[in-house]
Amino acid sequence: MTLDFQHTALLFPGQGSQSVGMGRDLAARYEIARTTFEEANEILGFDLARLMWAGPEDELNDTLNTQPALYVHSIAAYRVIQERFPDLQPAYAAGHSLGELSAMTAAGALPFAAGLRLVRRRGELMKRAGQLAPGGMAAILGLDIPTLESLCAQASRAEEIVKVANDNCPGQVVLSGAKPALERVLELARAAGARRAVLLAVSIAAHSPLMASAESDFKAAVDAAPFADARLPVISNITAQPISEVHALRADLNAQLTCRVRWTESIQFMLAQGVTTFLEIGAGSVLTSLVKRISGETTRLTLGTAEDFENLSL
Repeated sequence: MTLDFQHTALLFPGQGSQSVGMGRDLAARYEIARTTFEEANEILGFDLARLMWAGPEDELNDTLNTQPALYVHSIAAYRVIQERFPDLQPAYAAGHSLGELSAMTAAGALPFAAGLRLVRRRGELMKRAGQLAPGGMAAILGLDIPTLESLCAQASRAEEIVKVANDNCPGQVVLSGAKPALERVLELARAAGARRAVLLAVSIAAHSPLMASAESDFKAAVDAAPFADARLPVISNITAQPISEVHALRADLNAQLTCRVRWTESIQFMLAQGVTTFLEIGAGSVLTSLVKRISGETTRLTLGTAEDFENLSL
């Protein structure tokens, strides 16, 4: 397939896109990818690549490992893109939750080594927050955001909060919060006509107030990381607007743990600016599937495997 890189945005996946074997064929085919995995192993002090390529799955799915695995795979794939298509000048970069750190690295705002350490710390702190304030997440299909915000307000109590966590695409929303509040909102959603309302197999309440215990330590890690102004605008999860200056990048990450991921609005903003092509860089095809539901009149490609790159030409 021939790709016109004009009016292109780069998308970087978050948790849920991981799978055993991720990145293995990319490392076998491209030296720059292989050296990226080797660099990651050295930085972290253990064989992350082996865990990614061979499992076990339950260890890979531990947020402590999932987050660095997705980050490393995305940056390895992005480095292959840079090597193969040095003239690529995308309009924007955007990442879903964790993927925002990958986007910032691709945009030149965060060096790989520092980014990987920050991602690992993010995973540690989110896991700890989940142990201190156990919660969960639920997927709701077929109800709009205003309806779900109202239902969350009805289901919440002073010590049992549930909120909209991810606005993924019209009709697909993820809620996050305390388990009792989630159970209540699921019943309300079904009564309101949701096509589907189910708990997800996660042990933390990401993008909700239950992550508040992680904010202070994560802010310290973000503030200590060597950020620079981004060469490429990054679409904020928090505001769905482009950011590029160091203070804005840091502020966005510092707020992200407890705030909603405004993915629908982020894609709609880029579409309004003339973006027609979306490249999902790294594991899976979750984000391009969401883009298709937001606008079918787009070109959508995944670039995470050797085969993906072999099918791509200029």
